[in-house]
Amino acid sequence: MEDRRIYKANALIEAGYRLSVAEHRILLACISQVRRDSPITDEVLYTVRAKDIAERADISRQAAYQDLKAAADRLFERHVTVPYAPDGKAPVIRKFRWVQEAVYHESEGKVSIRLSKPVLPYLSQLTERFTVYQMDDVARMTSAHGIRLYELLVQWRGRGEREVEVGWLKRSFQLEGQYASIKDFKRWVIEPAVEQINNVSPLWVEWDQRKTGRKVTHLRFTFGLKDELETSKPSKGNEAKRVHSGTNELVAGIPKHVIEQYANPGESYTMAAARLHADRREGKVAW
Repeated sequence: MEDRRIYKANALIEAGYRLSVAEHRILLACISQVRRDSPITDEVLYTVRAKDIAERADISRQAAYQDLKAAADRLFERHVTVPYAPDGKAPVIRKFRWVQEAVYHESEGKVSIRLSKPVLPYLSQLTERFTVYQMDDVARMTSAHGIRLYELLVQWRGRGEREVEVGWLKRSFQLEGQYASIKDFKRWVIEPAVEQINNVSPLWVEWDQRKTGRKVTHLRFTFGLKDELETSKPSKGNEAKRVHSGTNELVAGIPKHVIEQYANPGESYTMAAARLHADRREGKVAW
């Protein structure tokens, strides 16, 4: 399958918008075709085929065909509100549509999308303050909130932690006025999104909440690459090394002193962290 990367300015990652899963799939398929090695114009039509969506999303071709035209029509009406310029330096709020034209080819099972002119600087010729990930990282997700949360996490992939204010997250997801109860917000938005990321993306993620007074005001996410946990093994000649440090440094999102408490003889920090994450998900241990 062709390798497709998604490049977005961080301003677009943190923008306020709401799309269905099918709309996300169409838009990401277009963005993955944007050339980054030369200036782009709004004259380009990007073609998205139902059979390609079906293959990447692991859904039936019939379902992909049914979703394609309806999603393209809705996408034509969608808008996005960005909080700052593509380079991240100018605090300016801009509101514009994602696309300016959608052409559905009835007998060919495909749509052609012309992106709007204002969105182009947030997708091309980005030299700093941008996020990149593979389209296939989110292709099989069935939660639109899962796709948005995944982008917000990979934006901070170098840190492995991100704390966000609940109100800000609702605005980014365009959920203002909904889920007045934090319990409902966690149940219907955060928990399904985290489950999707853990099940079908390259990331593992754990989350917690922080209160200001008696009110939950922030959500804290800890995350990392699954491959780094699953493939990490003690180096040759170091198989018997036990973890020990006495510091609060994080390994795969777990403080080292916690890993030391639960580590088995011969485990590296990374191996122990992988096992602890699995044990926690199965309810075998709490840390």
